[in-house]
Amino acid sequence: MGEPHFDDPGQPLCASSDLEDGGRAVVFDVEVKGESARAFALRFEGQVVGYLNRCVHVPAEMDWQEGQFLDGDKRFIMCSIHGALYEPSDGRCVGGPCGKGQLTALSMGERDGQVLWYPSSDIRPVSF
Repeated sequence: MGEPHFDDPGQPLCASSDLEDGGRAVVFDVEVKGESARAFALRFEGQVVGYLNRCVHVPAEMDWQEGQFLDGDKRFIMCSIHGALYEPSDGRCVGGPCGKGQLTALSMGERDGQVLWYPSSDIRPVSF
């Protein structure tokens, strides 16, 4: 995942107020090693977390409706395909067919009422 660099301004994603704790995620496009992919950011227990929208079990998008990733109890990220469960704070598998896998995390931050994500060597903004 890597920590954000203080000289890196980050990529603006949304207003901090757009991410309600345990609510709908913001889904966005990224490039992973030159290929287009979807990612998401959500607020869980006050912290903004971000992951690639790709289940460890089957590399498919996980939301059951656009931006809906949490289970009915709003405790775990749940893949809509086979019910794999992930700990929101670190992306590790806690149940279902994901084994000992872990979601691919993105570095996230907040500054001046804005949610930011920080590209890495493998995950970059979509180039036009």
